[in-house]
Amino acid sequence: MRVSPQKARLVLDLIKGRRVEDALNTLAFAKKRVAPLVEKLLRSAVENVNYLNTEKGADVDVDNLYVKRAVANDGPRMKRIRPAPMGRAYRYVRRIAHIEIALAERGKNGTEPVATVVGEETAAAKPPAKKAVAGKTAGKKKPVRKKKAVGAKK
Repeated sequence: MRVSPQKARLVLDLIKGRRVEDALNTLAFAKKRVAPLVEKLLRSAVENVNYLNTEKGADVDVDNLYVKRAVANDGPRMKRIRPAPMGRAYRYVRRIAHIEIALAERGKNGTEPVATVVGEETAAAKPPAKKAVAGKTAGKKKPVRKKKAVGAKK
């Protein structure tokens, strides 16, 4: 989106961890220019969940959804030039943000969030990572060499 990531993060911080209904309400009354764009993105994420429910057969309760993750990363920067006095030119940068919103379903009791993100496949349990094997010199100290004094004879 054509907004700096720093400005987008201000709005995204308002909706992190909130229920979808509360987040949409917050975005409707936010006075930032990026708020309608984030609201459109959040509505798209909710529609993706509805699609998963109806077409793919995922068992997700839309009323228990909350914003699990909302991130604004840097996108490509557009370098522009502005005319300056005496025939010079000032360079400036138009920033672009890549905005990601992930929704998840709260647990049945309403306090503990479920660890799965809606729309992502659950990965099988990974085997524990192997410990790094120490090199041949690990744990051994190098012998200390004595320096010869200048002008000293053997």
